[in-house]
Amino acid sequence: MSFHYSAEDIRIEDGHILKARLQRADGDWNDSGELTTLNICSSANTHEEIDLNNHIGNDNGHFYWDGENFAGSAEEVHFTIEGDGSVPVLRANLVDQEGNLQQRDVNLSERISNNNGDFNYSKWMPSLKLDHANALRRLSVVNLMSTTIVRRP
Repeated sequence: MSFHYSAEDIRIEDGHILKARLQRADGDWNDSGELTTLNICSSANTHEEIDLNNHIGNDNGHFYWDGENFAGSAEEVHFTIEGDGSVPVLRANLVDQEGNLQQRDVNLSERISNNNGDFNYSKWMPSLKLDHANALRRLSVVNLMSTTIVRRP
């Protein structure tokens, strides 16, 4: 499930830090993202955060996941929730190779979730594409009864 369904006060700071107050599985709110011994008794409202520069890049004016430092070539970065509250969107003008600004957006729920009150980033796992001819050459017999795999040289 996307993080924004269990979050409050979602915002972007410094053009690349996603901050929010996130709800934990027990229903309580996690306000201790930046908690230290110095502010345990403080009434300051701290939030969980994730640096999007560690996960999103700019490829010729387009956002891309598993990249880095998109904000280094972005202007007017902002966060919105769209589609009747169902899509958390990061928008920015990204510089392309020719120096032109391209207005782009990315759905943050594709990779960012709330894991018990903490932001969680999920890397994309490519699906395995099997070359059936090579697979048959390498693994000739799979004996399911004894779970023995015989490999052909």
